[in-house]
Amino acid sequence: MNPVRAPWIRTRLRAAPGAACALAVLVALTACLAAAFPRAVDRYEDAGLRRAVERARPASTSLDVSAEQPGLLMPQEQREEALRPGALGGQYTQVLAGVPHPLAVDPGQSTYGVRTAGSLPAPDPWLPRPSGLPPQLTLAAQHGLAQHATVRTGRLPRAGRHVTAATAEVEAAVTLETAKSLHLKPGSVVHVPGVERPPLAVRVTGIVAPRDPDGAYWSTEPLLRSPSLVLAPGPDHDKYWRATLLLAPEAAPALLGTPVNLWRYWQLAPSPAVLHGHEADRLKSAIASLQAGPALDRMRSATDPSTTVTTGLDDVLTAFTQLRGGVRPLVAVAAFGTGTVAAVVLLLAGGLAADRRRTELALLRARGASLRGLTGRLSAETAVVALPAGALGLGAALLALPGERAAYAVAAAATVTAVACTALPLRAAAAHRVVRLHGARADVTSVRPSRRRTVAELTLVVVALGAVETLRRQGASGDQLTSLAPVLTGVAAALLLVRLYPFPLRGLARPAARLRGAIGHLSLARAGRTSASAVLPLLALLTALTTAAFGGSVLAGVHEARDQAALLTVGADARIEATGALPSDLPGRIRRTPGVRAVTPVSITYQARPTDLTQSVPLAGVDPSRYAELARATRIGPFSAGELKRRGAGDALPALASPTTARTYGTRPFPVRLEDGTSISVRIAAVRARTPAVTGDNFLVVDRAGLTGPASRPTALLLTGTHLDGPGLRGVAPASADVQLRSEERANYVDSPLQSGAERVYTAAVAAGAGYAVLALLLSLLRTAPERAALLARLRTMGLTRPQGRRLLILESLPQAALAAAGGALTGWATIRLLSPGVDLTAIALATAQSPTQEAALHTDALSLAVPATAIVLLTVGVAAVQAWWTGRRGAVAELRAGDTR
Repeated sequence: MNPVRAPWIRTRLRAAPGAACALAVLVALTACLAAAFPRAVDRYEDAGLRRAVERARPASTSLDVSAEQPGLLMPQEQREEALRPGALGGQYTQVLAGVPHPLAVDPGQSTYGVRTAGSLPAPDPWLPRPSGLPPQLTLAAQHGLAQHATVRTGRLPRAGRHVTAATAEVEAAVTLETAKSLHLKPGSVVHVPGVERPPLAVRVTGIVAPRDPDGAYWSTEPLLRSPSLVLAPGPDHDKYWRATLLLAPEAAPALLGTPVNLWRYWQLAPSPAVLHGHEADRLKSAIASLQAGPALDRMRSATDPSTTVTTGLDDVLTAFTQLRGGVRPLVAVAAFGTGTVAAVVLLLAGGLAADRRRTELALLRARGASLRGLTGRLSAETAVVALPAGALGLGAALLALPGERAAYAVAAAATVTAVACTALPLRAAAAHRVVRLHGARADVTSVRPSRRRTVAELTLVVVALGAVETLRRQGASGDQLTSLAPVLTGVAAALLLVRLYPFPLRGLARPAARLRGAIGHLSLARAGRTSASAVLPLLALLTALTTAAFGGSVLAGVHEARDQAALLTVGADARIEATGALPSDLPGRIRRTPGVRAVTPVSITYQARPTDLTQSVPLAGVDPSRYAELARATRIGPFSAGELKRRGAGDALPALASPTTARTYGTRPFPVRLEDGTSISVRIAAVRARTPAVTGDNFLVVDRAGLTGPASRPTALLLTGTHLDGPGLRGVAPASADVQLRSEERANYVDSPLQSGAERVYTAAVAAGAGYAVLALLLSLLRTAPERAALLARLRTMGLTRPQGRRLLILESLPQAALAAAGGALTGWATIRLLSPGVDLTAIALATAQSPTQEAALHTDALSLAVPATAIVLLTVGVAAVQAWWTGRRGAVAELRAGDTR
């Protein structure tokens, strides 16, 4: 056997450079998207966790490692030495080293020191006493004051060489807020009680301003920065001040001479910058170990047997994991859907390449090429293109989305590359495992599915039904089976439609044969002779359409839930409300504001007391006609204006009530006492669950004309309109009035990057799935383009006109496109209806549990069903029309030669 002069791979790549470049682009793009998905998820989960920790108060997130004061049985010198900065600093170093991974501490906001466990009364008469009670002061000797504060007046406190429990005077600093509230200045001397000694004198030497007031150093103990006016227990409601004086760390032993216990503390602030969402469970385990586990034992061995660790960081992590648990299943649905479509497109590309080279590969097998050798060469040929493209896509994803974890991105890109490398060889091996001189007819209307295919399809249908039932019963729990439910539904529907596809073609071919023209009959015959391998394009289209419909409905449901929650909170497109009556000319000025369409004045009494005066019910006085129109426009408890009209002058006012209020007071007239002391008689005439003016489970709405005095004057204005100008409304409204806009309220429900990030990833996944669907359609149409061009050329030699050729190509491609569009829309609708009981959008739609909407359910979105299906049909018709036009320009001779050589 003579050696091969030209290597196989180089020859094939030079023979079809366009196909090689298209495969490289497809693999690079798919690998980039696959690698970017886990990176994007990690980024928004990390951002969500960091935002949750940053927005929580440092008093909740800091780790407070504290120990009691040294025991009374110890010598006094040892007790004093245990409170000095040297001993506490050494223990602080060991405490930092004992924090378990992955919990990281921010040294810049962490500190240590000694503070009094209780407050000490300051009897000095010149200190402010709002109710005659002396201020209660806390003394703290905290390390790092010079690094975290700027001296505004005076100097920082100092301590003598050897401060003891008997020291008579120490120095302290106070913050600006403390100095202002307690009338302190440099040189002021405050006395606190002592034990077996005269009162301890604390001389203020400086007033400082915190450099980072919201940081953990100042905010873990709020009194350190800001004093507090406290309400004393008892019927007199006396008030007194509580504040903290900042001593020098070396002055801590002097606190042993006070009558309260002391705490040695090591305050550890977590570092949000190094927190990662995927480590949330490990973080919770680390905190549990610090609170009652091996890490606590290490802390006690480094400090004191009485040491305890307290923090609220575990509650923040629990809230984050709950929110993440509600978001992840929805994102997984989009990921599995788009991943399935991408995999089908890669398989389709390989299958179409094998179909395009069917004659070449059959000739090689007939000349003695082994199946293993043929498969190996095809694998090498594909790998030369796919491997660099996959690496390029992976590199682009890693550069575009930097992060720590790269293993998932590498695995995703490697999976895409492996599928691309094996699609062509496996398809070729399956088609040419037996040497054939002539291939059998493989029309979709003539080929009968094998038993193995039937069993595989039935198995897939059973798995899809199980996934749907599991999701309906248990909800989107995050396991792979429930996340695959929409995808499996689309795949099962595609297989079913492929089975049913020949029957309408056969039914239409007979009446079409009786028509006078040949175009209809010929187009149906051509559609019926479509290759049976069309199952892959149809599978890609239906899976993509189902995923797009489901994803679009999810996104539409999220937006609808936020809009509804904002509308229920505001009651209209905007709301202006004050505690007292609004100016009488305000409604007229508001109507002239750009965007305002209607203004509905409402007088609201929140403390109206019916019957026995023990329970208050909000009561709204409205103009029945305007308010009924507002209720209809907003669809919040619509009612008829006549239901609030009083029949006679002496009759009780008809009222619109909530179900709870109606059950409590019935339909008989009952008195209601208003805040201004007047009383009215009310009779419940209509019951609605909600109303625009008032939120909650209890309310009454009456005709404002039946009210008198201050109760009849409007206290709120409900506005409807489009593109309302928030600054303009606030400029017109009184300074004391609260202005709420529906658009601003809606933005508040996107409270975490976890929500916004998941929504962006979901949108990108749906868009990518739709793009792959279009690509699958184009691949399918381009594969048969040469054959259709040759057909048109032959038919033109027989007298076929250009308009007839255009109609022929359009009618030939319409059956499969119409089948995919109708089947995709129907499958998407059925999927949403089947899965909606198990899909809860509350976590991704609404940020807080205080939202008026208790649950955001999944509903069918008409646009998500109609737009992708219509786009598929229009794209198919457009490609057919363009091909017919282009073929007509080239001429018949070139097309006939191209067709003859193939």
